[in-house]
Amino acid sequence: MTTCTQPAPFDDQMLSLAIARVSEAAAIAAAGLIGRGDEKAADQAAVNAMREQLNGLDIAGTVVIGEGERDEAPMLFIGEEVGTGAGPAVDIALDPLEGTTLTAKDMPGALTVIAMGPRGSLLHAPDVYMDKLAVGPGYAPEVVTLDMSPAERVEALARAKGCAPADITVCILDRPRHAQMIAEIRGTGAAIRLITDGDIAGVMHCAEPEKTGIDMYMGSGGAPEGVLAAAALKTMGGQIQGRLLFRNDDERDRAARAGITDLDRVYARDDMATADVVFAATGVTGGNLLPRVRRNGGWVETSTLLMRSATGSVRRIDYRGRP
Repeated sequence: MTTCTQPAPFDDQMLSLAIARVSEAAAIAAAGLIGRGDEKAADQAAVNAMREQLNGLDIAGTVVIGEGERDEAPMLFIGEEVGTGAGPAVDIALDPLEGTTLTAKDMPGALTVIAMGPRGSLLHAPDVYMDKLAVGPGYAPEVVTLDMSPAERVEALARAKGCAPADITVCILDRPRHAQMIAEIRGTGAAIRLITDGDIAGVMHCAEPEKTGIDMYMGSGGAPEGVLAAAALKTMGGQIQGRLLFRNDDERDRAARAGITDLDRVYARDDMATADVVFAATGVTGGNLLPRVRRNGGWVETSTLLMRSATGSVRRIDYRGRP
């Protein structure tokens, strides 16, 4: 007689505490390389700690957003299976160290980031660029869209907010490819906050404009980071749109391997995270979102943002332990 075993359910409450520990471990490991000038070593330390923690969890996990393709191991690669295999089947999106350069140079803004949802819930975005546009909560759907010009987006958001374009602040990655966009936005009178790295945090800043002063994020960056940002906004509130950008046939092939057939599709937040997710981020070098890893005597201290979209809960967890 054959017994049919049902897969374990996705227990977001229990798993949220588990991924907080994963994020904390990666941050503590990376913190030992802050200011040491070695981006690869800092990233590898975070990867090793994150992998070790994930493999101790009772999950059948698949990394759907990771650090590149399988041949780029020992990073946590797309398609890697983690966990003991004894628990629920889950999708995992992660960036073991969002801001490797920030960490190497001891500049603010570096985070460790992980999101988890039921199997099939997170977009399997290939490791290519994505054109992104995000705003915070409280606006009508599609108050701004990728089909608008940068100036039109600023003007539309100002109307929705009931203010002048000069009262809008836009966050953009400081890259040469954004020069024309920056000039057009400044032509409206809006302010721009340029960031050197860390566009997951840049998008998340839109969800708390009263704290960060940022109303909108726009520009191109990594598609994997776009999915992680969407997972964060799933709880924090707000809108994000993303369109994949392809520079060559190799990148189009990556999309095909990920099962993407419509190369021009615009993905909204709930297209990138289709079910309820849990999300954790821990500060490494500190910034507007979270303070840095701190070492006091024989103790190490971290601060983690832990969120569950099913309940809308947002917790800030301070941890202290032996390194």
